[in-house]
Amino acid sequence: MVTARTLGILFLPLLLLRASGMKTSRNMEQPRNVCLGLINEGKYESFYLGNTADCFTKCRQSGNEPCDPESLQRYWLKYEFYLVENQTKIVNMSFVKAVVQNVSTNISEDLLFSLTPSQGPKLSLEDGSSVLNNRLVGLSLGNMSVSRLAEPLEITFSHQRPPSNMTFSCVFWDATKGPTGDWSSTGCSTELSTKRTVCRCDHLTFFALLLRPILDQATVQDLIRISQAGCGASMIFLAFTVALYAALRFYRQRFKSEDAPKVHVALSVSLFLLNLTFFINIGYGPEQSDATCWPRGAIFHYFLLCTFTWMGLEAFHLYLLVIKVFNTYFGHYFLKLSLVGWGLPALIVIGTGSANSYGHYAIRDKKNMVTLELCWFHEKTNVAAFYVTVHGYFIIISLFSAVVLGLVAWKIFTLPTATAGKEQGPNWKGVLTVLSLSSLVGATWWLAILTPLGRSTIYVFALFNSLQGVFIFCWFAVLYFPSRTAVSSSSGTARADQVHTTSHE
Repeated sequence: MVTARTLGILFLPLLLLRASGMKTSRNMEQPRNVCLGLINEGKYESFYLGNTADCFTKCRQSGNEPCDPESLQRYWLKYEFYLVENQTKIVNMSFVKAVVQNVSTNISEDLLFSLTPSQGPKLSLEDGSSVLNNRLVGLSLGNMSVSRLAEPLEITFSHQRPPSNMTFSCVFWDATKGPTGDWSSTGCSTELSTKRTVCRCDHLTFFALLLRPILDQATVQDLIRISQAGCGASMIFLAFTVALYAALRFYRQRFKSEDAPKVHVALSVSLFLLNLTFFINIGYGPEQSDATCWPRGAIFHYFLLCTFTWMGLEAFHLYLLVIKVFNTYFGHYFLKLSLVGWGLPALIVIGTGSANSYGHYAIRDKKNMVTLELCWFHEKTNVAAFYVTVHGYFIIISLFSAVVLGLVAWKIFTLPTATAGKEQGPNWKGVLTVLSLSSLVGATWWLAILTPLGRSTIYVFALFNSLQGVFIFCWFAVLYFPSRTAVSSSSGTARADQVHTTSHE
């Protein structure tokens, strides 16, 4: 007679064999069904999340594994909704890590985010930066804030070689930065290579690869040396210009009544003071307080605007002398020019300063390291104030000056031909005259529009722009120092500059 114990011993191997067979069968079938997104749908316990996470890895490593990536990523999206609805605080990080490593940006319908339109990421910035290919990668877990990850999130962006004056920087969208949000690199590192960039961040949010202008430490130092040398030379020659003007006023009584040299000297004084404040500004240390930096930034801004304004007034005076010629009487002419040249910038600086726009400004390199600090518009200022009072003001002055210079050049080169009635050779005196006049109306500043073309154009701009004072002295000396005969033969503009500039005071 077989006892119950004996039956148990006999059936135990069968039960174990059956259990083993069922387990083996389940292990054989599960990956296929799980990777197709069928079995675990709606199940978010740790067991099912672990199976789905393993499936992501298998689908990536094995090309023969039957997979449905879209269904797997939709499982992740539904898991996010589950977290939101249940307000859970426990997250299966192995599953999150597997999904993040295998996310596909081609499934656009699965990329859903919860930002208001005013908080949306900006694809282009005022400083010339832009998001690479206008592509963002957004990662989130419901409304949960995920930060300070022990193992940083890694995202790889593929791209072509950037321009020589641009670099890539890994950034994320910080909706709490400023009133509308802004890009930030806090908590992210950038690993650059020729055809790809690896971004590692310790939190989840919107990520992008920002293409931004580059000024590394060596470039900044070279530009500072070039600017210091050029501005130093300009200050010396601008001082010579003022001294030469004073000497001519003393020895030539008629020189006191001419307005053209007064305008040249006013431009020279404003440019001299701009160069002086530039030397003082770049020489201050980072330990300077905001109370000390504020007036330095305001003074630097004021003399920059004064220089722009007097260059515009040079163009206006040139227009009266060469283009309009007749009916150009203005009572207290130079006094009115002085009110505009020194008063208008003061009003702009007062208005800008009342908005607390001045402070510490830092120039950073591609590693986000500070390469230069100076007193200017501080980094948190309203960008509209900066671009309106600097870039906008400069563009208006430059456009007006360019139009006047073009008209003057047209008169210089067409008047001799029309008078002679036949073709003549190259008018080299006219070319030199136009080049000299271009320094008065600020043509050296126009080279700034070429700086996006590459680093070499930045050096060209820094060199020629810093030497503007030297060019002004050369024009002033050639125009007023030699004999009247030599001056009158130089150009029609020179004659107009001396004959039709009697003061109307």
